[in-house]
Amino acid sequence: MSSPPAAPSPVPARRRRPAWAGRNYTLLTGAAVVTNLGSHGALIAAAFAVLEAGGSGGDVGLVAAARTLPLVLFLLIGGALADRLPRHRVMVAANALNCVSQAAFAVLVLAGDPQLWQMMLLTALCGTGTAFFNPAAEGMLLSSVSGEHSNRAFALFRMAMNGAGIGGAALGGAMIAAIGPGWVLAVDALAFAVAGALRAFLDVSHVADRAPGGGLLADLREGWVEFRTRPWLWSIVLQFSVVVAVVGAAEAVYGPLVARDRLGGPAPWGMALAFFGVGTIAGAVLMMAWKPRRLLLVGTLCVFPLALPSAGLAVPLPTWGLCLVMFVSGAAIEVFGVSWMTTMHQEIPEEKFSRVSAYDWFGSVSMLPLATALAGPAETAFGRTQALWGCASLVVLVTAAVLFVPDVRRMTRKPPPPAAGSPKPAPEPEPEPVSAPEPARETA
Repeated sequence: MSSPPAAPSPVPARRRRPAWAGRNYTLLTGAAVVTNLGSHGALIAAAFAVLEAGGSGGDVGLVAAARTLPLVLFLLIGGALADRLPRHRVMVAANALNCVSQAAFAVLVLAGDPQLWQMMLLTALCGTGTAFFNPAAEGMLLSSVSGEHSNRAFALFRMAMNGAGIGGAALGGAMIAAIGPGWVLAVDALAFAVAGALRAFLDVSHVADRAPGGGLLADLREGWVEFRTRPWLWSIVLQFSVVVAVVGAAEAVYGPLVARDRLGGPAPWGMALAFFGVGTIAGAVLMMAWKPRRLLLVGTLCVFPLALPSAGLAVPLPTWGLCLVMFVSGAAIEVFGVSWMTTMHQEIPEEKFSRVSAYDWFGSVSMLPLATALAGPAETAFGRTQALWGCASLVVLVTAAVLFVPDVRRMTRKPPPPAAGSPKPAPEPEPEPVSAPEPARETA
């Protein structure tokens, strides 16, 4: 009798995501996509809500400053809390505050006749949520991947996040032109609600329990020591305190004004911001394959192109030219961003991620409220064109200065540590003693 045919071997299920992209990484990436779809359009909507209410360029700057001022006030506290509490709870609470503030802003604009102080108050609440969210989110992301895959993981995360920004900026600009800024703000509130729900499912069981510390001030001092003893860290943060300030003022205040006066309205400016997002995707794709050895040197050289958008607005370039320089600057800053996150991942202990990230964010945005608030007076005093050329020049000067820091030029990528639980090589047996042993030699 012939034997029954052997059962076909089961076909292994096709893996839908890389092995290193675990649950937390996937949830963080999905939530970032949702929030960026809403927030990129909402930033444009807030500026045009002020202008449609009869505000000036100075009023746009005041509303932008109201959003960033809480970052300066609460970032360090947010970082210390995120290293003490479960990070996902801090993120969800921050998203809830963002949702409520943006929903109230949307109702205010849709109801008509919003007052400047009301818009400033609501954007300040949104900024407060961001101050507590950012250090927790960055610490959670850094702890969600292994060192071996960090470069690719950070590049893919940023590509997904910025890809959503493309759609958000373009759709936001089109929606503002078609139905007004209020509905864009409402979409942003909904996006925060969805993202907060996703982040509620993050798993923090793999994170070791924090040792009891000496209180919030002690945690802040410990983070400060970690920050100030690393020249590469504080020098680049100082650089970005200027870069973020002048680029933020140019994009939040001067960009919408140039779009209104010279480009035909919000849609071209939304398109230019979308091309910046396309550039970031191109940069992320590059960094998924390229692992530069000198992480910070390559990253710092890629900060120089951030001067291009301010220069393009100063000329001003036509829409296609502005889109081109925004694309180049987006690709360049993405190379910096992945290099920076990879450096942080390899140099900073996990239990201090959020505190060090908070000092990073704090330094980087510390001058942004002042810059956005002074953008209108600077335009009045010097003219919009001269102010924009000043922004471009400052980016070039401070970036050139950072290259004089030895650690920035010399920092290199380290080989990844062995994976947790990987078998260690068995020890070689002890040689039997002989009368005249040869001296041991170190092997490569």
